[in-house]
Order: sequence, then structure tokens, then C-alpha cells
Amino acid sequence: MTVLFAHARHAVRSARAVRHSAGSFLGRWYTTDDSLEFDVCIVGAGVAGLSSAIRLKQLAQDKGKDVSVCVLEKGKEVGSHVLSGCILETRSLDELLPGWKEDSSCPVKQEVTRDGLYLFSKRAAIPLPKVKAMRNKGNYVVSLSQTARWLGKKAEELGVEIFPGFAAQDLLFQGGIVQGVRTGEFGRAKTGKEKASYVPGIEVKSKLTLLAEGCRGSLSESAIQTFSLRDKGHADPQTYALGIKEIWKVKPSVHKSGHVWHSIGYPLPHNVHGGAFCYHMGADHMVSLGLVMALDYSNPYTSPYGEFQKLKRHPKVASLLEGGECIEYGARCLNEGGLQSLPHLEFPGGALVGDSAGFLNAQKIKGVHTAMKSGIVAAEKAFEGALSMDGYDDAVRDSWIYEELYEARNIRPGFSLLNRYGGLAYAALDSIVLRGKAPWTLKMHKQDHEHLSPVKDMSVQDRPVYPAPDGITTFHITESLYRSGTNHEHDQPSHLKLKNPKIPSVVNAPLYGGPEEHYCPAAVYQYAQESDDNALPSLEIHAQNCLHCKACDIKDPLRNITWTPPEGGGGPSYSNS
Repeated sequence: MTVLFAHARHAVRSARAVRHSAGSFLGRWYTTDDSLEFDVCIVGAGVAGLSSAIRLKQLAQDKGKDVSVCVLEKGKEVGSHVLSGCILETRSLDELLPGWKEDSSCPVKQEVTRDGLYLFSKRAAIPLPKVKAMRNKGNYVVSLSQTARWLGKKAEELGVEIFPGFAAQDLLFQGGIVQGVRTGEFGRAKTGKEKASYVPGIEVKSKLTLLAEGCRGSLSESAIQTFSLRDKGHADPQTYALGIKEIWKVKPSVHKSGHVWHSIGYPLPHNVHGGAFCYHMGADHMVSLGLVMALDYSNPYTSPYGEFQKLKRHPKVASLLEGGECIEYGARCLNEGGLQSLPHLEFPGGALVGDSAGFLNAQKIKGVHTAMKSGIVAAEKAFEGALSMDGYDDAVRDSWIYEELYEARNIRPGFSLLNRYGGLAYAALDSIVLRGKAPWTLKMHKQDHEHLSPVKDMSVQDRPVYPAPDGITTFHITESLYRSGTNHEHDQPSHLKLKNPKIPSVVNAPLYGGPEEHYCPAAVYQYAQESDDNALPSLEIHAQNCLHCKACDIKDPLRNITWTPPEGGGGPSYSNS
């Protein structure tokens, strides 16, 4: 390890809690000519990226070889940006770390003890039969952020270098081949001028770059477009959902360790796919409660956050939360397109792993195990090919990931084509009668933003009504934001870029009713009416509120908003999610 690298590692760890501190530390050693070099650079310290890092080091140790691996993480620490339900199917964990059950430090402890599936009306919860894919016997209720932290420690024990607080900003190219990344700079003011604390980005050069940023990662989307990976993979458009969740500490009398349920129906309209989940965690009477809502909805006035607040008024949920305390809030988009929407997975100099590609099994509502497996396969293919990813795409398709996603491939598009009740009927046919082997494959033909209808097509009755929060179980969005721990340096350029600054005022507001105000679960976007009543409303962007959910990057009517990484270390600070 070079002295330069040792200094960088010390600087990052010393400055985890305060992002601008990282800039002042790194400024002692880095100039624009400085760079770091590794055999493998992994972008994103989620479970997929860390699984790749761990497996690479395991293989290197087994064969007596030295492979240098670094992981760049934009969150202030490993796990701080990781958000999921989460019920963990341990198939991949068993492969990666077979002794995890005997490891007292492993946070995967609470096995599912009871499992339910319901159709919600406004007042009732009607039990539904569960197909095999929805059964959770043998699975575990976990905090995915804590699980990622534990995997991070396992990776470091094997010699992986993890850099939290460093956002990868750009891909580095040489001769059309990706050869690493450039991290974001620190210390640039909103005006664009360099502050006294300014530190330029760092070039992290590598023989292999694995993109494990999660859903809608900025570098992953750049690679997909640059190398035409969707065309090469003959992929349908990706379709997404927004997951919103809270962690509650409930009364001991209503807490049932290991009890889990899922629901479909209320509060969502019949033509919007999605549902709720509730997982009783094992410690401190904690419950994970959330709503997952597909983003191919058409009503521009729909608010996923408002729908989540309505969920908490349902009798089954309200009785659970009564007398409890909400301690954490968060939101994150997830890929739902499945097999049909997978891009080609490899590109010159690198590959996509985990939700950067989109391995979620929407029928199971699980993707952690498939994301981890993709990371394992990527590591094995890289080691086998002397850091070449040739054949990685085929290797994934030869693995159990493909078999699982193939069986589930028609469920999600079935709901888009047939709405709630038709989708349920089709899911029963496909799962129970055809057992996932239908002689057809349903397609997703449109991107989510293309489904949005103009307000002229909406009646007064189409506009949802969201009751005022009571401050007890339902909350104003700013109060929820406080529980996310989200924080950004205020004096920095906005990381939410408008391709055309005029479009919100001349298109989005008059034609679509200003949907940014509704789809964002963090109150980032607000329209302000100018003093002149005849003037068009202007869009204000409160980037410091951003939860990094990526909904704006997906749902904006003309795809005018581009999400880019802010200064490293900014964003939410999840600890129990």
C-alpha cells in the first residue's frame, strides 16, 4: 500500500461524519495529478458490490494470488444509503459465507415465524392464498443497512479497501475501454466558484470496474447508454417502483417477532400496481412498515407519500402503530422489469452487478439474494478470466438467477396489462397452472414517464384527496425527512440537473399539474407563483432534502431531470432500514 493510499484511507475514515472535512483532509495530499490504482474498482458498497469484493478476495487467497480491490461508497459510511424491506432469502449468503449462522456478529438472526398475504379494502383485510414464490418459510427479517455494514467488515478483513464518503462521478475511458472512475470534487460553491476547502476529484484507475450502484445508478445508466447495452440485450424498457418505509417501535403487546405480511389493494387505485408490507423485526419491538408503488401510473396528481400516509389509517395498520413511535423514514426506487428488462451485463472494462442491472424478482418482492448472486458470479468470472468479463452475461443466464427470473417473468407485466384483479387472476394462472412455463412472454412497451396523462384528461374526481397528517401516526413530509437523517452541504451546486430549465414552467406545470411536487417523497420540488399573476410558476429545487430515491430521474414527464451524485457523504443516514 502506498503512502498516498494510506493517507487517503485515513482521511476518509476520519471525515465520515462531516463531508466538507473530507475535502480539507484530502487536500493535504491530493493534487489534480494524483490517482490511485487497483486491479478492481467496485462502485457501491451495497450487498451486490460487497459480495463481489468478498468473493474476489476469497478466490485470490485460495489460489495464492494478490488482487487489489477497492470499493467506493457515496454514503458517509457503509450501509447509510441502503434501504430495503427486507426479508432475506439466504441462498446467496450460504454460498458466499457458509458459516454466517455461527458468526455472533452477523445481524441475520430473526427467522420468519408467520406469513400472511391480504387483499386490502378501505376497512378490511381479506386473506389470500399464497403461491409458492410468496412463502417465506426459512427466510429472515433483517435490516439491510446493518447487513451491508457486516459484509463491509468481512470484506475489510479479507483486505478490501473501502472508501465511504466518495461518490464516483465519471467513468474513465481509454480507447473506448472503461479504466476506472473519477470521484466527485469537494468544496465547490453554489455559484460554481472554488471555496477555500476545494479538493478536486480523484482518478481511481483499475483493470476492471464493477458498477454496483443500485437502482438507476448514474454511472450504470451512463454505461448502458454509452455501450447500447439495452439494445445489445434486446431488453424491454425498465419499469420501476418507489418503495417508502418507516421503522416503528411498537408496544410489546402487539409485537410478534418474525411475523410478516404483504398486501395488495388499498390505498392504491385499482389501476396502480403495488402493495404494502409489514415485517416484525427481532429486536426492541421494531417493525418495518412500507408501501411499494409502481411508477407506471398515469394520474399526475398521485402522491406516493400521500398514499403511504393513507395506508397507516387502515385498521390493520393503525392498531399496530397505536402507542408506538416512528424512528426512521426512507424511500428508494427499485427495478421491477425483471428478465425482459435486463440489459447486456458486460462492457469493455467492466460490468453491471446487482440492481444496477435489475435482478429483482417482482413476484417474490425480493432482490437481495439475486443481487448478491450476480456479484458472486461477476467475481468468479473476473477471476477466471484474468479480470476480463467476457462471458459474464452468459454466466448469469446459466445460473439459478435466470431460472428464477424466467419463472416470474410474466407476473409484473400482467398487472400492467390487466390492472389489479385481472393481474391477480393471471398471476394465479401463470404460477399455479402453468408454473412459470407459459409458452409466451409478456412485454413492457413504454417507459414509466410515458404513462403520465395530461391534466386535461383528468376530472375533478380523479384528483386524490390526502387527509391532513395527525402528527401521531401520519406526518408532514418535513417531519418524516428529519427521521431519514438526510443532510447535504448547502453551499454546493445542485446535484439535480435540469436539461432545459424552461420545461417545468412551460410544460410540466401547465400540462401535467407540476408532478414533481407529487411524486417526490422528500419535498425537493416546489412550484412558486411569481408576483405577476400572469407569469408562469417557477420550479424551486431544494436539493438538500434529497433522499437519493431517483424517482425524479424516472418519472419526470419529458425526462428533463438528471440525478447526479452530490458531494460524497451527503444524503440519508439509514441505520435500521
